[in-house]
Amino acid sequence: MEMIIGIGILVVLVGTCIGLYNGIIGKHNAVDRAWASVLTQERQKNKIIPMVEQLVEQYKLHESEVLSRVTELRSAIAQMSEGVDTDKLAATERQTKQLLQGLQVTVEAYPELKASDTYLRVMAEISEQQEQVGAAIRIFNANVEDFNNAIEMFPGSMVNNMFAHKQKLKSFTDSEAQAGFEYKPNL
Repeated sequence: MEMIIGIGILVVLVGTCIGLYNGIIGKHNAVDRAWASVLTQERQKNKIIPMVEQLVEQYKLHESEVLSRVTELRSAIAQMSEGVDTDKLAATERQTKQLLQGLQVTVEAYPELKASDTYLRVMAEISEQQEQVGAAIRIFNANVEDFNNAIEMFPGSMVNNMFAHKQKLKSFTDSEAQAGFEYKPNL
């Protein structure tokens, strides 16, 4: 009888370990999938770049500055596919903001541009893409939180240390946005 109870306890422990291990791997895969969604949304910006270049060609005053920002943005988006790197994502988001600022300067220099169909389409598309990137980042951060909880909380931490050996991942944060807040949490 004691042997059956011992075997039963062993089976439950092994089953629990397998379940926790599979949970950790599943959450890690969810983070990878969420990161791929962030990359997909960032790459959608590449569809906007030809329209930006067309605008810049029409309004040559700030052409070199805006075109260099377009080139930097393309390069930053291309470099993001080398794995989960929130620092590269932050750099890409900064470059997007710089590009938008360059477009704003061009608009101020050419008031008739505000009425341009192309400008309105480009700005609407950029706005839509930024909203999609923001949504993808929120999903990514939620998956990172779930994964980190799975590998840091007991008993998942034991299973991770013994079998999976996964490292804690860093959530995406926007340092520029954080700078605008006086409140800093005690983390």
